[in-house]
Amino acid sequence: MIGEGKNSYARRAVSSSTGRKNIRETATRAKIARYFPYILLAVAGVILLLGLINPLKWKQARIQVIEQVSPALSLLSLPVRTIETWSEELSQLTNIRAENARLRTENDQLKEWYQTALLLRAENQSLKDLLNVLPEAEQTYITSRVVGDSGSSYVKTLLIQAGTENGVEEGQAVMGRHGMIGRIIETGPRAARVLLLSDINSHIPVIIEGVNQRAILMGNNDDRLTLNHYAPDALIKKGGRVVTSGIGGMFPAGLPIGEIVSTKGGVVKVRLLSDPEGEDYVQIVERPMDPKVKESLDILKFPAPQIPPTKTAPNTVSGATPPATPTAPTGTPE
Repeated sequence: MIGEGKNSYARRAVSSSTGRKNIRETATRAKIARYFPYILLAVAGVILLLGLINPLKWKQARIQVIEQVSPALSLLSLPVRTIETWSEELSQLTNIRAENARLRTENDQLKEWYQTALLLRAENQSLKDLLNVLPEAEQTYITSRVVGDSGSSYVKTLLIQAGTENGVEEGQAVMGRHGMIGRIIETGPRAARVLLLSDINSHIPVIIEGVNQRAILMGNNDDRLTLNHYAPDALIKKGGRVVTSGIGGMFPAGLPIGEIVSTKGGVVKVRLLSDPEGEDYVQIVERPMDPKVKESLDILKFPAPQIPPTKTAPNTVSGATPPATPTAPTGTPE
């Protein structure tokens, strides 16, 4: 009995010492876990300071650490990249299906509009034939690259890589991808300058489609242009298209320019169909004119000076009177 008591006491002492040891280890781990982030920050700060003081000394060490850590990081990020790739592919597949359905609907609508356009074209041509309307000259274009812009808030111009050697002339309209953006104001042999419609010095005659209302489109150094000089009772609505009117013969009629976006307070604002700042290539509109028409316009613009008629002196000899004009006899013949 005495031996068994001694053994049990020894076991209790061992278990008690083991418990105290475990408690101390747990407390130590807790302290380490509590101060471990601060230790890492301190080590990182020391490494950063040493790298700033002597970067070349630690360059090779950094490269070696990166070479050792990069494969592990790449391996750990592989599942994440795979999941992201699968999710992107699924999202793209959903978007492609939706876009395919939208394009089919749009294609059906375009087919209907195409048939309508063919009928209207044939009807228009037949009416022109009945009225004996003179055909307009076909428009041709000169495509050029934009090589520079003004980069100013007060001057809105572009520099293009085409000049008089390519057929560019002052006053020609310049088109973007979706509509007119400006006109030629200066030309050189191989370069020309374009005054944008948004420039404050730009004023061009236009017409509003749908209401057939003429107006003047004015730039104000902003992306929203202003319509002026239209009839006060004009029914101008948001969404109306603005095109060139052809008045004055400077631009061809019907060139698309912009869309009305606001009519608040009696001020009509127009947004251009093409953004000039996003154009890399432009098209200069050539409009060949009948030489006789051009000559007539030049005569109207610059009429020839009137030469006053010269008075001819009477054909008389010194002191002699001019011969009298013979008159018919008034009596009856015998």
